[in-house]
Amino acid sequence: MGEKRAYKPRKPGGGRKKLKPEYDAGKNLKEQMESAVALYDSEISLQAIGDELELNPIKVRKLLITAGVYESEVAEKVQDTFEEYRETQDYKTSMLSTAKALNLSKASVTSYLPYQKGVYFPSTEKEKISVGAERQRRYRVMKRWRVDPTEENFWGLVLAYAGVKFKTYSGLPFSYEIKKGRNGEYTKELWIDRREKSKSLAWSSIVLALGNIKEEVVERPKALGDIRGVTYIYGMFYRFGLIDVPDEVKEKMGHPKTRKK
Repeated sequence: MGEKRAYKPRKPGGGRKKLKPEYDAGKNLKEQMESAVALYDSEISLQAIGDELELNPIKVRKLLITAGVYESEVAEKVQDTFEEYRETQDYKTSMLSTAKALNLSKASVTSYLPYQKGVYFPSTEKEKISVGAERQRRYRVMKRWRVDPTEENFWGLVLAYAGVKFKTYSGLPFSYEIKKGRNGEYTKELWIDRREKSKSLAWSSIVLALGNIKEEVVERPKALGDIRGVTYIYGMFYRFGLIDVPDEVKEKMGHPKTRKK
């Protein structure tokens, strides 16, 4: 037998070297997403974007969905169904359940879901992507309520906008949160956050004000009724696109992009 080789301790940072140390998957996908969004804003087809970026059109669509800018009836149906299953199932099971419920292949379902942020994108991008996803979710909830304007769907709309910034008639910013009770379900009460002070707003007051919308342009909050917290309801309804306000008030409240026709 030959001589036993002397033990050499492993240097810190040792181990198998990366085949492409300069390759960063997260950074690469981020750049692809930004390029796809820029081209999509130019109103060209997915195929044309794919040709420009040398990507499959299906991957282009997935990048746009991740960025929160792509919308279609199929994508909305897949994402809504998937989100419902995710409340009680893990990611993989939810995907399989969605495929079965919609009679689609697993690959088709995957193509209509955003990339898993923690896997594909660096932490610095999570916030930006989640903002896009939240915007897309609010759009779907708004669309659902407009198609079927029930009180239940309106409650879903109010839930979706929790934490979003609003402005009152006089331009003061506020937001609201909805807490859960001991049974784990949301209480029908909104907590308005105005600087250090928090005020409660009853769901019944919001429903009452909703029924009092008579004109497209609502001149002032009191036109919605003598309701406690109506100044906040006025700001919410304007942001939702349920009412319009006088031009001089828009300068203080901003200009929502959507408006109910």
